[in-house]
This record gives sequence, structure tokens and C-alpha cells, in this order.
Amino acid sequence: MKKVEHAGTFDKAEIARGTEHEEPLATDANIERSLAMVALRRVKWSKCFAVVTPLAFLAVVAVMVLPKMGSGLPELKGGDAAALVGGVAALLMMLATLAAEGPRKMLDVCPEHITDGFVFAFKAMGSVLPIAGFFFVGAGETAAQILGVSADKAPSLLFELIQAYQHMIPDNHVLVAFGVLLVGMITGIDGSGFAGLPLTGTLAGALGPVVGFDSATLAAIGQMGAVWTGGGTLIAWSSLIAVAGFARVPVLDAVRALLVPVLIGLCVSTVCAMFLWR
Repeated sequence: MKKVEHAGTFDKAEIARGTEHEEPLATDANIERSLAMVALRRVKWSKCFAVVTPLAFLAVVAVMVLPKMGSGLPELKGGDAAALVGGVAALLMMLATLAAEGPRKMLDVCPEHITDGFVFAFKAMGSVLPIAGFFFVGAGETAAQILGVSADKAPSLLFELIQAYQHMIPDNHVLVAFGVLLVGMITGIDGSGFAGLPLTGTLAGALGPVVGFDSATLAAIGQMGAVWTGGGTLIAWSSLIAVAGFARVPVLDAVRALLVPVLIGLCVSTVCAMFLWR
């Protein structure tokens, strides 16, 4: 019977000992040197994108403003303008990912960033879309497009509801103005300063003629409440985070500092609107 010279083992300690190297693959000095190089590269690219990003969006603003100044360029509206802003943001994201992750990982990391952005957008706007949908259906102009009927056959449910209960609405400009302002501020709590604009506009159009208040002025009051609340002053989201990071100020401290001045400004502007532009 032939003797086996080199018998194997199932002992994990022996197997691990057999895989050990006599010399370490990387010393502490090499690791520190690599981390220092990565940090320097991130600092360099961070400074670069700190300049490129605002310049890119300033160029977008210029492209949108120049047609209104008689430059002869085509005017961008609606979806075209949104596509331009989104395209520039996507390009900057890809370039930043390329600088941070390298060319090999960029194509894997970019879709992850896009997915995270979509998930965050659905979380932020998920509660607003159904509410805005009810108000869109309640307005005659938008209801015609949603229901696929002509404008003269589309029901104006919200306006009809206001007219049915107009005898219960107090003919008080102060209550109506501050009520619409409060509705606008509530819609801005989700962090978007523009999600509540259809709601406040439709509500102002229904309430204005009932109480004898100019609908455009009433809509502007609600829009200011939505924009100043969710657009970057009272909610720690979106532009306020960017400004706080640029100023190196904790974002929650900025919200606390802005609370009283913004509320006073909204109240003063509402009072002025009631007496000057009603």
C-alpha cells in the first residue's frame, strides 16, 4: 500500500497559516501615503467643481434670459427649460462621479445616484401629488385636459363647491388672505416651494370673487407662503442646505435664525397686499 507523503488538513488554523505571507503586502507608511494622495485629489477636484458648477448654472440662466432681451435665441419654456437644467445637472453629476470614482466605477455609481434621486423625489412629492391632483380636477381648465373633454363641458368642482358654501364664508379679507397664506405655507412643508402653486392659485381663483378680493393678489399671497417656506428658508431642504454648507453654518441653526424674520415678512407682505393691491 502506497503511503501518502503530503496529507491534507481540514483545520482552519492550518489552512490560514498556509496562506500567510512572510512580508505584509502594504506597510502603514504606504497606506498613509495612499490616503494622503486620495485626500489631495478630492480637495483638488472639489475646488474645481466649486467653480464649474455655479458657472454651468449661470450659463443656463443666461440661455433662458437672453431670448427675452432680444438676442434672437430661441426661448425655452416648460419641458425644454426643465430638460436643459436636468441635462446640465446630470452632466455635472457624471463628471463629479468620474473624478471621485474613476472611469471603471463611474458607469456603476452614476445609475445608483440617479436611482437615489428618483427615490428621494418620490418620497418628497408622494404626499403632494394626490392633493394637487384633486385641485387640478377641481379647476375647469385643467380638468378639461385630465378628463379629455372640451373646456365648456369640464366641471369646475372646486369653484362650484365654493359657490355653494359662499354664504358660510366670512366676508373678511384678513381671514381669507391669511387663510390662503397658511395653506401655502402648509404645502411648502414638504420642502418644495413650487408644489403648492397650483393649489393656492386654484383656491385663490375660487375664493377671490366670493369675498371681493383680487384673485391674482390672493394667489400671490399663497405662492409667497409656499415659496418662502419650502423654497429654502423654513425647511431644512434643497437650497437652504446648499447655502448653509457654503456659509459653513449648521442648517438647523439657519432655520431657527430665519423663522421669526420670515414669518414677520410674510405677515407684513400679506397686510400690504390687503390694503394696497386688493
